[in-house]
Amino acid sequence: MAELPDVRFLTVAEVAELMRVSKMTVYRLVHSGELPAVRFGRSYRVPESAVADAVQRPVSDVG
Repeated sequence: MAELPDVRFLTVAEVAELMRVSKMTVYRLVHSGELPAVRFGRSYRVPESAVADAVQRPVSDVG
């Protein structure tokens, strides 16, 4: 069996807390493809490294 890399997955609630946004915003990011996630049953898990990348990514203000 191949070894899995050390990847830590976070729940949507944990991601929302880290990014200081609502859970709905995290779901929107996941569904739009801006934040990669894996679906486990009815819930999503987001790789911790993807959250770190998203937080460091520059934000463009549209409006």
